[in-house]
Amino acid sequence: MRRAHLTTALLVVASLALAGCGGDDKSDAEAAPASQQIAGSTEVDATWPMTGLPVTGDEEAAQTHPVLVAKMDNTYSSSPQIGLGEADMVVEELVEGGLTRLAAFYYSQIPDHVGPVRSMRASDIGIVSPVDATVVTSGAAARTISRIKDAGISFYQEGDTGFERDSSRSAPYNLFANLSEVAADAETDATRPDDYLPWGDEKDMPGGQPAKTIAASFGGGHTTNWTYDGKGYVNENTYAAAGDEFPADTVLVLRVEVGDAGYLDPAGNPVPETKLTGKGDAMIFHDGRLVRGTWSKADLGSPLELSTKAGKLTVPAGHTWIELVPAANGDVTFAAK
Repeated sequence: MRRAHLTTALLVVASLALAGCGGDDKSDAEAAPASQQIAGSTEVDATWPMTGLPVTGDEEAAQTHPVLVAKMDNTYSSSPQIGLGEADMVVEELVEGGLTRLAAFYYSQIPDHVGPVRSMRASDIGIVSPVDATVVTSGAAARTISRIKDAGISFYQEGDTGFERDSSRSAPYNLFANLSEVAADAETDATRPDDYLPWGDEKDMPGGQPAKTIAASFGGGHTTNWTYDGKGYVNENTYAAAGDEFPADTVLVLRVEVGDAGYLDPAGNPVPETKLTGKGDAMIFHDGRLVRGTWSKADLGSPLELSTKAGKLTVPAGHTWIELVPAANGDVTFAAK
């Protein structure tokens, strides 16, 4: 799906309309616009597309930069990861050797320093396409780059604007990106991307069952562990720098099919490819409870849809970590305490 372009004229009209609605004494920081106009006279909520959270003050959901997705290493060698605390959303995906890599989405905040930045995979096509995201990466295998380009996905790699090596770290875990510089170089007309997930209100979430701890196993030796602390979900085995952890309000698990990308990594390991189309089981962990459902995605560029037997299912607005757990040999366990 492509982002709808906000025209200058419509922005002016919307600004005048908002100005004419004055009369209370709320500060800009307290007041959030109820909606904004997009091309074609379609009205959308003034919310951030990657979190569903309201846009406050004088901020605009239509930014002059695309969604940026930093491919981040997720092994001990990446410690400490920098910039996860400012991400809107994170997707964890399987890579070779049974390890995982992170696709960290940035839109409402654009930090200066993010990394360690690593390479793309063909799996990223289905992950980033729904919001026309630009990938920030160290590079990729030649056949992966060809597929990324064929899918119409823009990317910045080492050698482009905004990349630098940290001499205090060992390669290849020392590449970092200044996303502010990337965003400035990738400047576009003011646009609001489509919502990445079907956002909703916490009160609309079904009751579910208690689930305070989660273990998402990717089937090759890596398991991501979560604990609900009464406010959100804490990643117990994160590599993020202290104080820079991702603030997960929700953990969304999608059981996915995984195939072979058709080539080996430099160490001789087969490279897996997550198939983020079709449908599968979904598990929404929020507020210490679990709601089971089904996810579906018509094609690589389509948004995710969630449902139960009772109908459509929404994700409470907030920061969401998505686990793409293999359906065949992955596993997800949880406990009520």
